[in-house]
Amino acid sequence: MTPLDVDDLVAIDMHTHAQVSLEGRNSLPDEIEEASAAYFKVERKRYPNAADMAGYYRERKMACVIFPVDAEAATGAPAVPNEEVAEVAAANPDVLIPFASIDPAKGRFGAREARRLVERFGVRGFKFHPSVQGFFPNDRSAYPMYEAIEELGVPALFHTGQTGIGAGAPGGAGIRLKYSNPLLIDDVAADFPGLPIIMAHPSFPWQDEALAVANHKPLVYIDLSGWSPKYFPPQLVQYANTLLKDKMLFGSDFPMITPDRWLADFEKLDIKPEVRPKILKGNAARLLGLVKD
Repeated sequence: MTPLDVDDLVAIDMHTHAQVSLEGRNSLPDEIEEASAAYFKVERKRYPNAADMAGYYRERKMACVIFPVDAEAATGAPAVPNEEVAEVAAANPDVLIPFASIDPAKGRFGAREARRLVERFGVRGFKFHPSVQGFFPNDRSAYPMYEAIEELGVPALFHTGQTGIGAGAPGGAGIRLKYSNPLLIDDVAADFPGLPIIMAHPSFPWQDEALAVANHKPLVYIDLSGWSPKYFPPQLVQYANTLLKDKMLFGSDFPMITPDRWLADFEKLDIKPEVRPKILKGNAARLLGLVKD
């Protein structure tokens, strides 16, 4: 299989989920999964595995960052294995960019795992979901893992804002939104100044906080996944067009939101013509080291 060719791509989707293993096992408990599917209005039976996603994105001439979410300590459900995602990505290097996920509850073992996954499996970044994993991003117990990721020179991607995971289930399935305030990421960015950080999603109800952190910290980016662009708040669009035009990243949240839907709505958004290619591909390619600065 040919390697990824940035020039040949329409876009780079920075946020997609390995939700189902190759053997068909879902990675979230039924209660949470059913509520989330209802929230996003998707059919669970249609969730693709990593190999399916390679074909899906190849058809669209896009690449995508793909990751599982390891929240086993909080949910009791094992994630799709990081090794499986990385191996499928290695077999499809023209379209899949593997990120891993390690539950911060694993402490120093997690730091060793991060090094192993990058050095042996070619993982290109790490995904954290504070609300689902049940931790504050600035909790010192997670710092050994951040230190390892910073040393490895790959990005850390954090869910921010409200989550659709568990939305509508009794008590939100026990998932707490407080963990995903983007101001908590500011501490991580200050304490690890060499760590590239991606704050995922428009950060409702803390959009202004997210914009402030990304504007203040040089290596903090925002991916625009999880919402249709037609619902973006005005200040997010304003900053995308101006001060943060080099820090905004296209992301869909597939399979919850398809890239087709996201891109169709993005076409109607009031984004400057010279900024569009940055958001769709250029900023991601630079962040991931796919092109030279």
